[in-house]
Amino acid sequence: MFSRSAIRALAAPSSRLFSSSSARQTKVAVLGAGGGIGQPLSLLLKSDPLVTSLSLYDIRGAPGVAADVSHVDTASEVKGYAADQLDEALEGAKVIVIPAGVPRKPGMTRDDLFNTNASIVRDLAAAVARVSPTACVLVISNPVNSTVPIVAATLEKAGVFDPKRLFGVTTLDVVRAARFLGGVSNANPADTRVTVVGGHSGATIVPLLSQSSYGKTVTGDVYDKLVYRIQYGGDEVVKAKDGAGSATLSMAYAGAKFANTVLRGLNGEKGVVAPTFVKSPLYADQGVDFFSSNVELGPNGVEKIHPIGDLSAEEQKLMEACIPELRKNIEKGKAFVA
Repeated sequence: MFSRSAIRALAAPSSRLFSSSSARQTKVAVLGAGGGIGQPLSLLLKSDPLVTSLSLYDIRGAPGVAADVSHVDTASEVKGYAADQLDEALEGAKVIVIPAGVPRKPGMTRDDLFNTNASIVRDLAAAVARVSPTACVLVISNPVNSTVPIVAATLEKAGVFDPKRLFGVTTLDVVRAARFLGGVSNANPADTRVTVVGGHSGATIVPLLSQSSYGKTVTGDVYDKLVYRIQYGGDEVVKAKDGAGSATLSMAYAGAKFANTVLRGLNGEKGVVAPTFVKSPLYADQGVDFFSSNVELGPNGVEKIHPIGDLSAEEQKLMEACIPELRKNIEKGKAFVA
């Protein structure tokens, strides 16, 4: 039996996931709403008090997802769009979240997904450029290190690229870092937040544990295993699902969490900061013009890109491994569009 307090908690949107501001609300579009990430992401966004209307698009299944999600007892309106209704789905959207693409299977890296997902993301970006060129675009589709440059190049070719409004969603790395550090520290993950910089695959993921009061106490073999788990945590899920998919639920949670962060910034809330993969000057002199770091968000999207701060000797080694790999990933995305 559920207690009355438990029932009340189930009936209310998650305060841990969402923060709300009192300013205007916003139409959000999800491109790929029928997929493994898109469905739970749509459900979570329906629970976000900052979402006024939710536009769900996919080549199949989106109207059904919309009908299902629309029954959730929050104020936002939901509408689903079929394969030939992409432009209609994007009309008026202020925030566009793109989880569309194929999932990873056992033995696949994020780069193995490139050929299929690159085409999908390019075509969706072309529609965004045509219909909603001033929207904030949040890219979940893997490999993010390459798909974000693909979206940027596609928008640039259309003459509408605004680097302040394009984001790669790396929040799952941050979520994993907090959860895994909390586990080894026997602490609440709410207290073990870790800034994660670099990119969003394998060695390009650099957790700055030395900048966390809990993280700086982790050393030796425990440190090495923790870093590896943060970098390759997705492999755990792919293996555990035994060919049936990749990290969908945790990614949907992370995507909804970052979307709420962007919405709060757009609504004028002050001091909204989160790591995200954006056009960045931090390592541009090394040929890396997209990079994930703490970014302050506001009414214009990206308001300020924070420096990464001091690195430990271990983190410096991680960064030395990150940069050349990230450079290759970015160039691969640009070359696809060129």
